Amino acid sequence: MELYCPLGNCLPARPARSLVHEGTPLVPNYPAEIGPLRCGSDSPLLWIAGPCVLESQPAALEIAEELQRVAQLLSLQLVFKASFDKANRTSSGAYRGPGLTDGLKILAEVRQETGLPVTTDIHDSTQASAVGEVCDLVQIPAFLARQTDLLSAAARTGKAINVKKAQFMAPDDMRHVVKKLTDAGCENILLSERGTFFGYGELVNDMRAIPQMQELGVPVVFDATHSVQEPGGLDGATGGNRALVEPLARAALALGAEGLFTETHPNPDLSPSDGANMIPLGQIEDVMRRLLVIHQATANLVETHCD
Repeated sequence: MELYCPLGNCLPARPARSLVHEGTPLVPNYPAEIGPLRCGSDSPLLWIAGPCVLESQPAALEIAEELQRVAQLLSLQLVFKASFDKANRTSSGAYRGPGLTDGLKILAEVRQETGLPVTTDIHDSTQASAVGEVCDLVQIPAFLARQTDLLSAAARTGKAINVKKAQFMAPDDMRHVVKKLTDAGCENILLSERGTFFGYGELVNDMRAIPQMQELGVPVVFDATHSVQEPGGLDGATGGNRALVEPLARAALALGAEGLFTETHPNPDLSPSDGANMIPLGQIEDVMRRLLVIHQATANLVETHCD
């Protein structure tokens, strides 16, 4: 099955932006290309969405099909996301996922059944090649954003890479991440803002990170659900406050974020991972409708300013 694209396969080619830092040219593609989709410039909003962790093929397909319906209805560019292994769970006894082999099989089936591009995160360099065989976008978790070997292995897949900005890194320091990826041959790079440590059990978003990382010549995605995490807040598990997901996403889109990352589940309170942060699947259409009003208003302001 051909990969799903809300505008068909007729998106025009656009020139890359470039940034010269300390005499070294960094020339990632702008817009970034993710399979048939593009993120950046005046391309439609890129939406990365799905459950936090894979549970079963039927559960993943149920979520993917509903997200696809919403994406088609609202003309969103959708990449389905789910993790095959949550390697950084708070507790050693927490559910981690089906593992690499079974998880990639589920993602491949979702891709085949729906035509959606898919993504998942890798935690070890040895996982990169297998993930690149299935996924259109490879995700680097925030805690691992500085891992050179992991970034290089991800780049060698030839796929687009989405790197979550580490909770301990300044936005400008992500230039080194971009440099590592381009040095390893990656041309399609996304950076994600997902919050900064505020004390021990809270995250806070410095929204300046969005325009600051855009200055690195790459599109920026706002991770709305992980931004509301409360690490270790549930006595052995990560807590959060899903009521803040939409307000923070509004702010990020108003600042011009080119992509939005949201996790969702039919019943988040029964999800084995990050349930406190996820949007209930039955509410996702209404949430995205409201957020698109902000996104479109921002796009119109930029267009008016450019004219």
